[in-house]
Amino acid sequence: MTDNIISEAKRFIHFLRFCQDDDKDSWAFQENLKMSKHNDEPLLSIIEGNQPVFICEKMPPEHEPEGTESAEETSLNEEVSVKLEHHGIGPLPLSINKARQLLSWYTMSQNPNMAQLEGHVLHPLWVRCDMSDPAGTSWLGAETVYVGGKATAVKLYTVCCKGATADETSFMTMDQLKQEHQNRHHSSAVVIKGWAEYNLFCLVKEESLVIDSQSSVTATFRWTNVEKILETPPLSSVVTLQIKVTVGDIRSPMFQKFRELEFLLTLAEGLRTGEIEWLDLLETRSTVDLTRELIEGLENVANAVPGQNLKGSENQKSKTDSVLGFSSMLMERGDLDFTEQLWEKMRKSVTSYQDITDSLKLVIKAVRFGQIKPWVHRDSSSSLSRLIVQSYQQQVDAVPLTGLTPAIMLLELGLDKMRKDYINYLVGKELTTLNHLSYYLSSEVDLQEQVVRLKKLHHLLEILGTCSSFLSLPHERLFFFTQSCLQYYKTAPYNEEHVFEMQIKPAVISHFYHMEQPTSWAVEVSSGQGSREVKTSWHLSDKPLVDHVTFDSGLPLEVSLSAENEKTAYFRTLVCCSLVNFI
Repeated sequence: MTDNIISEAKRFIHFLRFCQDDDKDSWAFQENLKMSKHNDEPLLSIIEGNQPVFICEKMPPEHEPEGTESAEETSLNEEVSVKLEHHGIGPLPLSINKARQLLSWYTMSQNPNMAQLEGHVLHPLWVRCDMSDPAGTSWLGAETVYVGGKATAVKLYTVCCKGATADETSFMTMDQLKQEHQNRHHSSAVVIKGWAEYNLFCLVKEESLVIDSQSSVTATFRWTNVEKILETPPLSSVVTLQIKVTVGDIRSPMFQKFRELEFLLTLAEGLRTGEIEWLDLLETRSTVDLTRELIEGLENVANAVPGQNLKGSENQKSKTDSVLGFSSMLMERGDLDFTEQLWEKMRKSVTSYQDITDSLKLVIKAVRFGQIKPWVHRDSSSSLSRLIVQSYQQQVDAVPLTGLTPAIMLLELGLDKMRKDYINYLVGKELTTLNHLSYYLSSEVDLQEQVVRLKKLHHLLEILGTCSSFLSLPHERLFFFTQSCLQYYKTAPYNEEHVFEMQIKPAVISHFYHMEQPTSWAVEVSSGQGSREVKTSWHLSDKPLVDHVTFDSGLPLEVSLSAENEKTAYFRTLVCCSLVNFI
């Protein structure tokens, strides 16, 4: 019997060694077991940090063998080279007895006193369990403790879960949690830490509008000396905001600016692919009529009272066309030049390439024959701006408005205008300087790259709009946050899924969380130091922390935040650790 156990343990450890050295992410063992390598399992990342771990679970019902397999893999273990396909099936747990058997093999291999087994440094092993025991065990885990490169002990983890309830009398108390830790470790000195997470973005009430948004702003609190379960984080907590913003949210103060960007992106994509789907019109009149009206307006001004302020007249009508609204503050641009006014009219009315061509023909003709001498910004880089500047000296280059040239000229107008909009806000609000924006404002790179950089800048302003409008964060925090975001996007690709982080003081957002319930809350009791530190933790969460079991509960997973007295139903998770020394 003993020889058989050792033989099975050797085979299992040989398999783990192969997995640890292999480049793949998952393997099969004994036909019905799947082994994978992770460092991002949500619950285990709380326990293990970001180190890789082995996760063992039941093989999904459907899988396909790889078309080819190496001789090395076949000689090692014919099951190893099986390629696993989930086909939409989630992770499947093993029985408690099977999990204990796998962990016993792992522990035996790590024991230096087991001469029959060769010791190898292995990743921690975690096994999904079916919660069939009275404690509701959902995970069993093992992690070897090394001192001076030698295995001296093993930490054995147990994760037990229970379904959702809003009945706080069923929650474990702090005394019970400390006693649970004491029963396992007999330590007189313990450290108690707490953490909580609040979803701040969803706490903004929308009384008459239900909005499906992928944006999120969560606040994670960490503090020490927890006195009771579900206590509100103290003002001494360390708080980190995690901000993820998807552009185009109708609640965003940048929504109108997003619609302008949307047209610019559509135009850029059309130039790249040769095909374009024009957006819905925002203006009933034709592009040509609007352009002619703009030209005639300038002619009337030029023929009016001598010395009349042309710049002010050009912009009086269109000041409200470029508004950046953050919270109750509106930031207006009162300096739209001729090309920016033209862009505003064209983006709202263009339905074809011909519209663009006909409108630009009118403008260039009026400029060439001196009908108008419009004012343009000195730092404008568009082709049309250069033609207008040339007209001041009665020297206008010929521009053949054929092929994609008109669309390119219109895209240049949009890039010029929107960059100035963003400069106006960021520099005007003293959130950054022109030097820090140089990467985003460069017109030396090709047009498509300019579009990408403008898109990044817009994403940044969407994030700032959320922080400023919904959270009312102070200028100091916004300033440093702006610098970090600008630095990030200089090297990173555009990514709306990226989570930006910001450290703040709890008092800044106290009005959000003091009267609300957290989406998750946890407390940890720990003792020991270094690799021999052991922890016992209790977690409450509005969603289950395990994804391989189904909880029977009559309570809804989503709890309305508008009901003043309604309590959140929390799933309960207890994580225990035992330290077993090798004698």
